[in-house]
Amino acid sequence: MIDEPVKQSDEPVEPAVMITKGDTDSSSKKAVIWMAVIVIVVLALLAAGTIFLLRSDVDTTSHIRDIFIIFMALESFIIGLALIVLIVQLATLINLLQNEIKPILNSTSETVDTLRGTATFLSNNLAEPVIKMNESLAVMRKLIDFLKIWK
Repeated sequence: MIDEPVKQSDEPVEPAVMITKGDTDSSSKKAVIWMAVIVIVVLALLAAGTIFLLRSDVDTTSHIRDIFIIFMALESFIIGLALIVLIVQLATLINLLQNEIKPILNSTSETVDTLRGTATFLSNNLAEPVIKMNESLAVMRKLIDFLKIWK
């Protein structure tokens, strides 16, 4: 079988799209612009609603006020529930830290102390004598080499 050369097409090849720092900067700028637009629209709606309430009669204003009070009470209820959930989660976290993480840290500390003692023991009783013996042998070897030169 004869290998045929690969034909290249005349169509342009699209380069791979790479996300660079400039792309993330432009997307964050877009997000900030959209947030600013949303804030401006909400403020405009609040201003329009205030003007509408000031020009309407007392009954309409009182009905809207009552509905707003109901929504505020509902919001307070939801915030209260969220605070209760937060307190329960905080209590669970404190329990986890006291009953599970603290014993692990104590055990780790004991292990490190044991390893420190083992390393000290091995250094004093194994490594230090071997080093002293090698030192003595090196001195003897140099002394023998020195004496051979003079003979």
